[in-house]
Amino acid sequence: MQEMAENLPLLLLLLSHGLFFLHVATATPRSYHRFTQDATQFPAISEYDYIIVGGGAAGCPLAATLSGGGSRVLLLERGGAPDEYPSLATASGFLPTISTTSQDSPAQPFSSEEGVANIRARVLGGGSAINAGFYSRAHPEFFTDVPFNWDLHQVNKSYEWIERALVHRPDVRGWQAALRDGLIEAGVSPYNGFTVEHMTGTKIGGSIFDAAGRRHSAADLLAYARHDRIRVATRATVDRIFLHQVQTNFSSVLPATAEATGVVFLDRLGRRHHAMTRRGGEVILCAGALGSPQLLLLSGVGPRAYLATWGIPVAVDNPDVGEYLYDNPRNGISILPPGPIDHSLIQVVGIPDGGDAFLEAASYVVPFVSPVESILFHRTAAPLYINVATIMEKVAGPASFGSLRLASLDPHDSPFVRFNYFTDPSNLDLNRCVSGLRRVGDVLQSRSMAIFRPAIGTWLPGGSDVMRGEFHYVGSPLPANRSDDDVMRGFCRRNVATLWHYHGGCVAGKVVDREFRVIGTRGLRVVDGSVLTVSPGTNPQATIMMMGRY
Repeated sequence: MQEMAENLPLLLLLLSHGLFFLHVATATPRSYHRFTQDATQFPAISEYDYIIVGGGAAGCPLAATLSGGGSRVLLLERGGAPDEYPSLATASGFLPTISTTSQDSPAQPFSSEEGVANIRARVLGGGSAINAGFYSRAHPEFFTDVPFNWDLHQVNKSYEWIERALVHRPDVRGWQAALRDGLIEAGVSPYNGFTVEHMTGTKIGGSIFDAAGRRHSAADLLAYARHDRIRVATRATVDRIFLHQVQTNFSSVLPATAEATGVVFLDRLGRRHHAMTRRGGEVILCAGALGSPQLLLLSGVGPRAYLATWGIPVAVDNPDVGEYLYDNPRNGISILPPGPIDHSLIQVVGIPDGGDAFLEAASYVVPFVSPVESILFHRTAAPLYINVATIMEKVAGPASFGSLRLASLDPHDSPFVRFNYFTDPSNLDLNRCVSGLRRVGDVLQSRSMAIFRPAIGTWLPGGSDVMRGEFHYVGSPLPANRSDDDVMRGFCRRNVATLWHYHGGCVAGKVVDREFRVIGTRGLRVVDGSVLTVSPGTNPQATIMMMGRY
């Protein structure tokens, strides 16, 4: 808690960034421990049917599913197991988790070249182990916008499998209930109640925090693995993929120039291990929008001229690896309520007609630290706390995109990233941001939000109607003149932050084909958010987990 207090400026910045959300139901907890070991315990050479790189939201359900079919599966995760980090276990640990940034922390910080602070997961369970836990399916158009050979019956079965294992209905009260009612007052209708479907209006979504506030991440889906057919290595950082040149068959549907036959991974002591695939086996990348394109580049799949500058032998010349990298801009406000408020992560979402921006909220209790505290007060073991509540809008899509570049040849280093927020020539993202922020303003003006304004008196002596002042803001308030497009666009640009829903870098149709296979290769696929050109629905984790099962 002391470290959390010392990082209050970072916390308040993150409060204005955005979140994810999570929780469990029926899977046997922690049953994956029986087949999970630190990478130092693995042999120098081993062989499997499938090697999955990345034990995150897609990798865990994928590993469980493949092993359940009898295949021998290796799952490689660069971070530790969730149980090693007590703050991951509960909703109240969300802020300590994202504000703790040690060399081995489950949330690894990075910043885009625009200077926007961000985080990538480094733990078994991936983003689902550190996020705010909200669960909602993709918007229906997603399955036509993203060019895979979707079998929608199997898609629905895969969603349902995840939901039976992980998803609960949250208890909505306090700040979340006020947001729900405020959205309805602001015209975000109809009210759809509790649903995991993406529906226009205001709804309560699913959560992967249970009624006791305990987190159940995608790692819990490993409970459904066949224990004698799977091994999970933690703190296993993949250095490169073995790619061997093959004779091109130009008459084939998918000409291949290279075949994946295994990977090299490093344990925490720096020792190298070779994991190889059996005949007909595959290497499947589930390392996320930063990790998967980075690993392809390190392995020689990418733009020929660029790889040459690093001295990387070219296995497949593909100029689009690391390109088309998206991050949904987030904007919003944070306030200091006049009285106590419950701790809540995302439970309610507003989906306006047209779906240009989505509205969500969270509330927190955080330690207060002031430079004058030691002068005015005696230092005690118990810190002072303040309540902070936030309403955020997420730009749908987005239309703007950037790219990724290697920072070094060391796979431990995060690549350089530029998302190019609000740069699309049509100004679509900016217009969506303005629309979303105006809706935030409408919610703030609703009667449901009045109790979060400080009381300044009553209308009449002895009267029951309380006069309310203006909100006490943390950071920038919304512009007073919200009808001025230029003023609102300036606010969007100055206060842009992330909701951690970045995606792309190995996008479908350019880097992978309609079956998730890396174009120009055999035995190599990518199954994670890096293949997407659009964020699915309001929050992506439901669909990323579905893709792993699918």
